[in-house]
This record gives sequence, C-alpha cells and structure tokens, in this order.
Amino acid sequence: MLSTLRTLALSPIFVPQALWVASRATRLPEAAGPRTGRAGQGPALRVLIVGDSSAAGVGVAEQDAALAGRLAHHLAPMASVSWALVAKSGWTSRQVLQAIELLPPARADIAVLAVGVNDVKNGMHISKWRKNYTAILRSLQAKHGAQAIVASGVPPLGLFPLLPSPLRSVLGARAERFDASLAALCAEGEGVLHLPFDQPLTPSEMARDGFHPGAPIYDAWATKVAEALQPYLHRMVPEKSEV
Repeated sequence: MLSTLRTLALSPIFVPQALWVASRATRLPEAAGPRTGRAGQGPALRVLIVGDSSAAGVGVAEQDAALAGRLAHHLAPMASVSWALVAKSGWTSRQVLQAIELLPPARADIAVLAVGVNDVKNGMHISKWRKNYTAILRSLQAKHGAQAIVASGVPPLGLFPLLPSPLRSVLGARAERFDASLAALCAEGEGVLHLPFDQPLTPSEMARDGFHPGAPIYDAWATKVAEALQPYLHRMVPEKSEV
C-alpha cells in the first residue's frame, strides 16, 4: 500500500489513510488443501489457475471453497478435469510471469488468470502492466498450449469495504483504467476472454478482512468462468458436451 503512495507524491491525505488501513487490515492465510486435483469423468481437460491472493483462495479456509476447487466442481460434469493452482499472495503480473516461465511446458488446455490488484495498489505503471500481461498470455499459449484463457477482470477497488475515502476513489479509478486496458488487450488475441468482475461486493459475502472474496463470491466467480468457457469446451470435449 505504501508504494502506491510514493506514486501519488505522498499526499498528506493518503499517507495516514494507508497507515490506518495497514493497522486495521486482517492478515488472512491462503486457503489450505492440495493445489492439484482431479474431478469428473470423460475426456481429459487440463486446467491451470494462476494468480495472486484471490487465486490462492485467501478469504476461505479450504481450496474446495476457493476459485480452483469451485471451478473444478463446475467443469466436472463435462470432462475429467485435471487442475493445478500456481498462486501466491502479493504476486504482481511480473511475479506471475516468472512463475509461469518456471513451469514445465504443455501444462494446460485452459488457463484462468487472476492478477492485477497488486499492480494497481503497488503503483505499477499501466504500460508495464500491459507488457507483463501480454507476455503472460503469450507464454500460456506458446509454451503451455492453452487453447482458451480467461483473464479475470481487475476487481473494483473503489467498492472494497476496507478502503477509506478518498484512497478508495483513487485506487478504484486506477483499477478501472487497468481493467479497461486488460479488456482491450484480450480483444486483440484469439482464445483470450476478458471476464469482467461484476459480482456485487456485499460485505456479508466477502472475507472478514473486507478485501478478499468470501465463499459465495468465489463460487459465483467460478460459475461465470465455466459459463464463459462453454464455446471452447464444446470444441475440446465434444463427446461430453453433447450429452
């Protein structure tokens, strides 16, 4: 959070607000449980989930209730899903790219990305963000064989209960610009889907830190990912999708 303030010329308003947020924020762990698994029967489908704390399941206790587990659940009726999660709290687009490059090749038919919040709040320039994200997409397609990539939209930081105003407005505006850039980038590539983050951020459905998703939001997010992938799944696993 403090690195964001450096890019905002250390405004006397934002400094105390960032310190207040840091003092009030509840540090939640990543979801426990395996980071690989299998679900369903039928044609094989390899799914790779990559990203930051939201991909890692911060906000729920177990991976079964997080994005990876819920996505495997929603895809299982169509295929034999083999999934893997590569995620860590605090990762920016640069660190996600580094993690993808370190993976063995040919890891995914489908990839799901959740990265951007840390780039926004850490003050990364939007041009650098776009460059990193472009490299991530290229690596997933060229090195890992992803036929479809779902790029989860940058969450609306302007609606996060934890953040006070006006810091919330500043970060919210940055998040909107980053997400617009991401949507434009995805529109340029084949097999890349931008999935807007339009899930209502009801405090009761968020984690107790007021910053991360709770179980209902993770399930709704996974449902939307599965729905967005339907046109691709019909081509990848036609035998099952026609049942």
